[in-house]
Amino acid sequence: MLNISNNQLNKKVDLTRFKSSKDIFNKNYYKQLNKFLLAIAIIGVIVLFLPWTQNITGNGVVTTLKPDQRPQHIMSQIPGRIEEWFVQEGDYVKKGDTILRISEVKSDYFDDKLVERTNQQIEAKSSSVNAYEGKVAALNRQINAILNEQKLKNKQTENKLIQARLKVKSDSIDLEAAKTNLNIAERQFQRIETLQQEGLKAVKDVEEKRLKLQETQAKLISQENKYIASQNEVLNAQLELSRISASYADKISKAQSDMYTAQSSGYDAQAQVTKLENAHSNYKVRNSLLFVTAPQDGYINRAYTGGIGVTFKEGQDLVSIMPAKYDLAVETYASPIDLPLLHIGEKVRVQFDGWPAIVFSGWPNASYGTYGARVVAIENFISTNGKYRVLLAPDEEDYKWPEAIRVGSGARTIALLEDVPIWFELWRQINSFPPNYYQPHTNKKEGSK
Repeated sequence: MLNISNNQLNKKVDLTRFKSSKDIFNKNYYKQLNKFLLAIAIIGVIVLFLPWTQNITGNGVVTTLKPDQRPQHIMSQIPGRIEEWFVQEGDYVKKGDTILRISEVKSDYFDDKLVERTNQQIEAKSSSVNAYEGKVAALNRQINAILNEQKLKNKQTENKLIQARLKVKSDSIDLEAAKTNLNIAERQFQRIETLQQEGLKAVKDVEEKRLKLQETQAKLISQENKYIASQNEVLNAQLELSRISASYADKISKAQSDMYTAQSSGYDAQAQVTKLENAHSNYKVRNSLLFVTAPQDGYINRAYTGGIGVTFKEGQDLVSIMPAKYDLAVETYASPIDLPLLHIGEKVRVQFDGWPAIVFSGWPNASYGTYGARVVAIENFISTNGKYRVLLAPDEEDYKWPEAIRVGSGARTIALLEDVPIWFELWRQINSFPPNYYQPHTNKKEGSK
C-alpha cells in the first residue's frame, strides 16, 4: 500500500481477521534470510583473518635436470648421401649402435682405397726422409775427414815452417862465420901484402892470400844466398799454411752447404710426411663418420631426413634421440619484480598438465594433485620473453613425481612465500602491490651469524 491517502484503512480495519492476511503476515521469509546473511557476514569476517600463503605463480614445461639428459639432435659432421637406415622411429638404441649409413658426395673422397694409398705415400716419403738423414750423416763424416786431413796438413806445414826457421838460424850462424873468415882473410892478406912490400914475404905468398881472400868472399856471398833462400822457405811455409786453411775452408764450406741442403730437404720431406699422416688420420676418421651412431642410450624420436639417396649438408639435423635415463625437472619463468623473492632451495608446488588437481594457491596444504619441488637454479640474465628462467627439481621430502610424465609437457608452478591474513592479501591484490620481500629462514640465520 502506498499510504498516500489520509484515510488509512490499515489502522481502522484489522486485516488479520481475513484468511488471506493470515497466510501472508504469519510467514518467516525475512527472518530466515536475515539470519543467513548474518551468518555469511560473520563467516566472511572470520575468513578475512585466516592465514594465506603469498605465492608467485608461473607456467613452465617439463625438462631434465642435467643438460646431457635432454633430447638432442643427431647431426653428421660431413655432407653425405643416405644409403641405408638401421632404425625406425620409436626404436631403443644403445650407445654406439648404428643408426644409418651414408656415402660421400665430394669427389675428393670417392676413392675406396684412399687410406691405403695415403699410407703408401707416407712410406715413400718416410724412405725419402731416411735417405736425407743418411746423406746428412755421410756429409758429416766427410766434414770430419776433411777436418782431420786439415789438421794433418797444418801439422806437416808447421813442421816445415819450424825446419825453415831452424835453417834460417843455421844459415845465419854460417853467414856470421863466413863474415868472420872474410875479416880474418882480409887481415892476413893485408899483413902478407905489407910484409911483401917490406921484402919479408914472397909474391907467391901474397897471391895465395889474395886467392884465399877471394874464396872467402865467394863463400860469404854463397852463404848470404843460402840465408836469403832459407828465409824464403819460411815465407813459403807460412804461405802454405794460409793456402791450406783457405783450401780446406772452401772444402768444408761446400760440404756443410751440401749438408744443410740435405737437412732442409729432409725437413721438407718430414713436413710432407706429417701432412700426409694428418691426412691419413683425417681420412680414417672420415670413413668412420660414414656410419652415424647413437651418442647414448635412448629412443629414436623423429627422423628429420628420410628416404634413400637423399643428400644433406654437414651439421644438418638427421634424427632426434631421447635419453633412456633422465632426471625430471621443471623449467619456469619469473618476472623481474618477483625475482628477488626467489632463492635457491626454496619450495615450490607444481601442477602437471593432464593430472587432475584441486589447487588453492594460498592454502598449499588444502590443495590436491600438486607435487613438491625445489629451486635449483636461477638464471642471471633475462630471457627473450622478458623474464628470468628458473629450474625446479623434485622435492625428495614430498610425494614422488608421476612416472608417466614426459619431457616437454606443460606445468604450472606456485612458489610459496610468507603467510599473511586474507584481508592483507586482498588489499595487496586490489592495489597491485608486490608480495612481501621474503627471506628464507636459513638465510636469516646465516645473516645473523
